[in-house]
Amino acid sequence: MTRAHGLLFAGLLCLTLLAFMLALLLAPVMDASLGWQQQLPRVVAGFSVGGMLALAGVLLQVLLRNPLAEPYVLGISGGATAAALAALMLGLGSVWVASSAFAGSLLSVAVLFLLVSPAGRRSSDRLLLTGVVLAAGWGALISFMLVLGPEPSLGQLLFWLMGDLAHPVPPWWSLPLLGLSLGAAWVMANSLDLLVHGDEQAAVLGVEVRRLRLLCYLVASLLTALAVTLAGPIGFIGLLVPQLMRYLVGARHALLIPASLLAGGSLLVLLDLFSRLLVTDGWLPVGVVTAVLGVPVFLFMLRQQGGAR
Repeated sequence: MTRAHGLLFAGLLCLTLLAFMLALLLAPVMDASLGWQQQLPRVVAGFSVGGMLALAGVLLQVLLRNPLAEPYVLGISGGATAAALAALMLGLGSVWVASSAFAGSLLSVAVLFLLVSPAGRRSSDRLLLTGVVLAAGWGALISFMLVLGPEPSLGQLLFWLMGDLAHPVPPWWSLPLLGLSLGAAWVMANSLDLLVHGDEQAAVLGVEVRRLRLLCYLVASLLTALAVTLAGPIGFIGLLVPQLMRYLVGARHALLIPASLLAGGSLLVLLDLFSRLLVTDGWLPVGVVTAVLGVPVFLFMLRQQGGAR
């Protein structure tokens, strides 16, 4: 790690502390009934969800060798959301909700692997097309379940489906799981550096490609499922943050992985604070804000990728 990298990580840690302090100190300003004790679970949930989505984005971009790979864009969040919504509507507990979300995200990633080869000139087009179809299919299933669902809970479910950190699932379990996922991803960092250049080259250099892909697949699916359980589907954090951090720290995953986690967590906490300050007399889910920011960036990146061929 160079001196510049050390300064960057110090800045990211300061940004994380600043995000926590601002969110906790401004809570009474936004709502006089809120103290830092009531605000802290929301901040922890925001940091955990942002870190999980950013880390999942890093892993998916390696797995599919595409900078546009991200849980929301590829329909993975949609699969986790549909399964979690079914568990919620059945009145199941948070463990079942998380397990269902994990199963839904696993199914979505499996479909991507079956239908899209990571090699080949047209793989990016097939990847995005498959992701669009998956997202549309999961969206239709979600709409169908909402039509059949109980009307009293419809409003709360709709806010959760827009990506909202006010969901009453306790967030404390998310931090140790985020730490374990970070450790697992960091251990794989050197192998991921080799996998970026292709399966054959990685295998020649001693990487067990099949096992590495399976681990990435499981970790990315688990992170997506946990994020959906906490906050519903929140898009584009897994796209924006890894790209920005790759520009700042480089392509080495030993640096990219922790930098993306810190930046993703801090960014979502700040965006949630911004959404609450923007609409002081109402309720603006943070997923709406991330979509407004992420869609133009995604379209720009798609245009750049198309022009590079």
